[in-house]
Amino acid sequence: MSIGIRAVQKEKTRRALVDAAFNQLTAEKSFSNLSLREVSREAGIAPTSFYRHFKDMDELGLAMVDESGLILRQLMRRARKRLENGGGVVATSVETFFEFIEERPNMFRLLLRESSGTSQAFRTAASREIQHFVAELAEYIQTRNPNIHRDLAYVESEGLVTLVFTAGSHALDMNTEERAKLKRRLIMQLKMLASGAALYAQITKDDK
Repeated sequence: MSIGIRAVQKEKTRRALVDAAFNQLTAEKSFSNLSLREVSREAGIAPTSFYRHFKDMDELGLAMVDESGLILRQLMRRARKRLENGGGVVATSVETFFEFIEERPNMFRLLLRESSGTSQAFRTAASREIQHFVAELAEYIQTRNPNIHRDLAYVESEGLVTLVFTAGSHALDMNTEERAKLKRRLIMQLKMLASGAALYAQITKDDK
């Protein structure tokens, strides 16, 4: 087998392990409850082969956290692309975020749980991914309103992300009708926060 083929096969197996771990997460089962043996079995490999791809389960978990944050940021960038075809910024962003929850609920569960979990390494990694998301949103806020100070844009972004993640945590256990109502409330809350931030920016500017 050539080096190229072996590399492709190794990446496929690594991908299978990550997918297997995500598939086993549920509302009742967190990453800390997963075993190396059951993840390996679902991925279709022997438990001893696991170590060819990850040092231990913690390394697998950190890779999953990194991937979850990346996918979330990619989806929100896609939301900005959608805005080129019209639509409100808040409504489009909320709709895209809820698509992430509906299509990849276990990724969102992982970010939520590990940002306040017992493992410091996981907490740090999950918090880092969320902060990347906050920073990108703050940059976008500044792009839309160049007059807003960078620090204020970051504070606004933190508030928006907190609201969205809290709503998302509730949405995981809701039916379609309940989620629709939650989305409408969330859009109102986000618009209120953004309006308040704009007013605050104007007031503080006038006070200088």
